[in-house]
Amino acid sequence: MDRERDLPGPTAAASGCEIRAARPADVPRIWEMLRGLAAYERLEHEVSGSPERLAEHLFGPRPSVECLVADSGRALVGYALFYPTYSSFRTAPTLWLEDLFVEPGERGKGSGRLLLAAVARLALGRGYQGLGWIVLDWNRPSIAFYEGVGARPADGGWLPYGLDRARMQALTEPAGPHLT
Repeated sequence: MDRERDLPGPTAAASGCEIRAARPADVPRIWEMLRGLAAYERLEHEVSGSPERLAEHLFGPRPSVECLVADSGRALVGYALFYPTYSSFRTAPTLWLEDLFVEPGERGKGSGRLLLAAVARLALGRGYQGLGWIVLDWNRPSIAFYEGVGARPADGGWLPYGLDRARMQALTEPAGPHLT
């Protein structure tokens, strides 16, 4: 699939922002906003990557993630980072929204909605059957925003679980998991 062909063209909004595909020159600003998201979510201690690794994953020979940005004409004020996933029950591809961030001073002006709509439009254009993400349970402003655009919590009592790198390594060792 030709990712560049599938990315939406620039989209303008009443907010005065243009939604467009990220470019390599945008990486330092995206990284700065990513750090802002981590601070907002009280997860700065979890950031262990680098702008260089982000650039490699966005624009290297084997991209594993995509990014749209909200460009005010003066600066990037928001971004959406996403990648494809797969639903075995639906036997269909879906899209996972890893990050959706708009600078605090720009919130409420429509850029977040435009970013989310652009990601949804891209998913629909690629024939994907869903768009998913997680939100922290205490993040009431984001929950209100998502519910305001029609999103609903996943049904069925699903709980998010995962393995970090150290736990993946422990799992692959012959003795099996030994981390607590």
